[in-house]
Amino acid sequence: MLKLLVALAFLGLNAYVYYAFASEQVFPARESFAAFPLELGDWRCKERDEMEPEILSVLGATDYLSCTYQAADPMSWVNVYVGYHETQVRQEGGGGGETSIHPPAHCLPGSGWDIIAQEKVVLDLPGMPQRPAEVNRLVIARGEVRQLVYYWYQERGRVTADDWKKIIFQSWDRAREQRTDGALVRFTAPIYRKAEEQADDALLDIASRVLPLLPAHVPE
Repeated sequence: MLKLLVALAFLGLNAYVYYAFASEQVFPARESFAAFPLELGDWRCKERDEMEPEILSVLGATDYLSCTYQAADPMSWVNVYVGYHETQVRQEGGGGGETSIHPPAHCLPGSGWDIIAQEKVVLDLPGMPQRPAEVNRLVIARGEVRQLVYYWYQERGRVTADDWKKIIFQSWDRAREQRTDGALVRFTAPIYRKAEEQADDALLDIASRVLPLLPAHVPE
């Protein structure tokens, strides 16, 4: 009963915010990810990943970066995905598809990956709008394949790990600034022979190169 009351209260608050404060939305200026560099120090991405229109429609991203950066060692690679959503509110009048960010912890099992370890860790990397910041760290598996995933929501100058906090901040910023834009930031690296530490090192190295470049593409 308590959960139902909390849910109803949240829906009521969200409706109040929408109708009382945020009849219009602000879309801040930004650069397209088409300009994002394919070389970051010793890391190089041969070509950007292009999503099928059907997949992009499901994701609801306005613009995205999806690129697998590889170091000199061919076994060392990190996939970088940043999906930017200029709005996370369905537009009135129809014609708009999904616009909200999909949590990877919900989507990965649907893609055939099992989450075998999940925790929150604190990162303090250059370029993060909040330092330090709590983010999600997952170890996922599909058969014998293991991968390490770090992800968080980077929205309007915040780094958020929790889905419920993201929703609260979104409602607050919609009322205060008429903005609901934001991005999912995700890094994925392979784990070979259970060597998680090596995967962590590779992932954090390229993250420290990507994050200082993000403000031009993900407005704060």
